[in-house]
Amino acid sequence: MAKRRRVGNLMGLAILSAIVFRPMHPYEMAGTLRGWGKDRDFEIKWGSLYTVVRNLAKHDLIAEVESSREGRRPERTVYRITDEGRAELVDWARELLSEAEPEYPRFRAGLSVMAVLGPDEVVTLLRQRLAAVEREIAEAQAAHELHAPRVPRLFLIELEYDLAMLEAERAWMGSLIEEIDGGTLPGLDGWRHHHETGEVPAEMVELAEESVETYGDKK
Repeated sequence: MAKRRRVGNLMGLAILSAIVFRPMHPYEMAGTLRGWGKDRDFEIKWGSLYTVVRNLAKHDLIAEVESSREGRRPERTVYRITDEGRAELVDWARELLSEAEPEYPRFRAGLSVMAVLGPDEVVTLLRQRLAAVEREIAEAQAAHELHAPRVPRLFLIELEYDLAMLEAERAWMGSLIEEIDGGTLPGLDGWRHHHETGEVPAEMVELAEESVETYGDKK
């Protein structure tokens, strides 16, 4: 189970991972995270950056080093990571790498209810998604080829993971499309019949009734 953390926003983890190398002011933090492509790894809301920085400082995970002002520019406060912040960064990384937690991707949710659409429409939609995944693969491959000559593989591992997941999704979706198109998907006839006639297959009615009987009275 994930720990309850003093700053639970994953953007906090991203910030800690940046300033562990050297003290920075928030503007530098944002530039570093963008430069490292961390906006691909974390759901980063740039408008929340200063709020997260203040929360990290409030909980002693980072600390002010100095503040300065140049001309009419806003005051810039430089922060460093504290010993507590370094310990939090290490512990958080260990948790994320070692623990498997339930995740709820939007695509999985869509698959779980795709029977409400007809088979032909599902194939059309899956082909649209497949084309988008192909574009993502091409972009990820281009990014990897751009950075690989000068960036150690250790710092590109998450990009390799992205490619592996995208390629697996591409292969799986292609297989599903072939099954529906080729008429080999189990239950396809009943699915198609339902959308042509409006009749719910008897096995689906029976399954729903069994679920109500089994789980309906449980609190």
